[in-house]
Amino acid sequence: MQVSVAHHPPNTAVLVLRGSLDIDTAPALKANLGRLVERPAPRVVVDVAGLDFCDSMGVGVLVTAHGRAMERGGWVRLAAPSGFLRRLFDTLGLSDHLPMFPDVATALKEE
Repeated sequence: MQVSVAHHPPNTAVLVLRGSLDIDTAPALKANLGRLVERPAPRVVVDVAGLDFCDSMGVGVLVTAHGRAMERGGWVRLAAPSGFLRRLFDTLGLSDHLPMFPDVATALKEE
C-alpha cells in the first residue's frame, strides 16, 4: 500500500491510500493516522479511491482513528469509497459511524 499526505488549512490533512489495506499494511496506516489524529481538533480526509482491497484490520484502523479524532474535537472522513468498501461498511453497521463522501473536495467542504 502507498500512503501520501497533503496538508490543507485549517488543520486538515488529506491522506491518499493506494493498493491493499490488509493485515500487512494496516500498521503503516495506523502509524500515519495516529500522528494526524493526535493534533488538537484534527480533521483528516482519507482518500480511498485507490484502494483495491480492505480487510477487517484496515476497517479497524479507520474506525479507531475516527474515534480518537472525535475525542479531540475533530473527525476522520472517507472520500471516494468504492462500492465494495461502502458495502463492507454497510454490512458491518459502520456507515453511519464513519462519514463517507463522493470525493475529496466534497469531504473538505462539508462541516
